[in-house]
Amino acid sequence: MNKTFARAAALSACLFATAAPAEQVGNVDVDWLGNDIIVEAVADPKVKGVTCHLAYFERGLIDRLQKGNWFEDPSNSSISCRQTGPIEIGDIEMDDEGENVFSERRSIIFKTLRVKRIFDQENNTLIYISHSQQVQDGSAKMSMSTVPLFQPGQ
Repeated sequence: MNKTFARAAALSACLFATAAPAEQVGNVDVDWLGNDIIVEAVADPKVKGVTCHLAYFERGLIDRLQKGNWFEDPSNSSISCRQTGPIEIGDIEMDDEGENVFSERRSIIFKTLRVKRIFDQENNTLIYISHSQQVQDGSAKMSMSTVPLFQPGQ
C-alpha cells in the first residue's frame, strides 16, 4: 500500500472518529415523489451545552429514477445552533480553519456534508458553518449560525 494512501486513510478515520453523531429529530415530506427534508440534532462534542440543528434535502426513489443520478443528494443545507445548557468549552481548535464537528456522506464517493466550528475570540462567539465538500466542482452553498459566549451581567 503506498504511503500517501495510508496517510489519507488514517486521517479520514481520525476525522470520522471525532465527528459528533447526529440524531434525526424530524422528517418533512416535501412532495409525492418521496423527497424529504431531514432535520438532525448534533451536539458539539467539545463544547458542552451547544446543540446544532441541521436540515438537508434527501431525494426519494422516484426522483432518483427520473433524474438518473442515483447516488447523490443536493448540496443544500441549513443550520441553527443554540445554547441548550451551561456552556463548557473543551480543547477546541483556535485557528481560523476551525474544526470539524459533524460529517455525513451525501453521495457514494465525492460529496460530504460538513459542519465546522470556528472560534471568534475577539467577539467571544462560536461560529458554526454547514457546507458541502466536493472533490470536484466545490459547492458554494452554505449556511451559518453563531452562539455568543457572553453571560448576562458579566
